[in-house]
Amino acid sequence: MLEAKHDPACGCAHDPTTWAARVEQACERDGLQLTPLRRRVLDIFSASAAPLGAYAILDELSRREGKHVAPPTVYRTLDFLLERGFVHKIESLNAYAPCEHLGHAHHGMLLICEACGRSEEIEDDEVIRVLAAKAAGSGFRLRRVMVEAKGLCRRCGGESPRPAA
Repeated sequence: MLEAKHDPACGCAHDPTTWAARVEQACERDGLQLTPLRRRVLDIFSASAAPLGAYAILDELSRREGKHVAPPTVYRTLDFLLERGFVHKIESLNAYAPCEHLGHAHHGMLLICEACGRSEEIEDDEVIRVLAAKAAGSGFRLRRVMVEAKGLCRRCGGESPRPAA
């Protein structure tokens, strides 16, 4: 069983209900087929407050459908979502999280709460520029950057955001 729905009081920008609608619009715009299975996986992401592993999605699909769902089916769906930039793979958790910035180059940072497991995607062009410059200095050209930072969200004991000076 999945964790409770997203709590808007958590203070993050993530709203899974609008994310699913934006994914549907992007698929329609780009002529991509959003199969019934893909829609169900979007619903599962929308019902979760935390990143999901493939087997959590598999278990939830099997529970909802009342029958066994084969792992390759889920992995193909995750590959579809990942290849189109609709989700991010969180390597350190072997899990997936909705991408809040559909249609952008996939460079960013994921803030992962070690207490509740929630994640928040943020963009910081300065951090990406520094990483790209350091990589270029080593003769390396970045194609994709996703920084994973772990700590505590404001709900679990992190600090409240400070106003910009």
